[in-house]
Amino acid sequence: MSDWTFAQRDASEQLARMHYFSMKHNAGDRDVEFTIKVYEYVTPPDPAMPFFAEADKQTNQKTMPYTPTGWGRTLLEALSRCRDAVVRFPYQGD
Repeated sequence: MSDWTFAQRDASEQLARMHYFSMKHNAGDRDVEFTIKVYEYVTPPDPAMPFFAEADKQTNQKTMPYTPTGWGRTLLEALSRCRDAVVRFPYQGD
């Protein structure tokens, strides 16, 4: 366990370390850059899933907007699930 986790005094604070990643997704005639932020919780809402990843852009905007996310037991698992969610639907933004 890392020492930063001891800074949390109460579980309701939901202290988390954040990790940032970038990926490019092909949207037809151009590449769109997504930033994925992965939260590493000290006391996650689900104790079995301490990592939560969320993209900075929505996909499928014209039909039903969707923000790609992913939960996982490891940083890799959450990041991979979010990445899969980014490519699942088309990006229809600007």
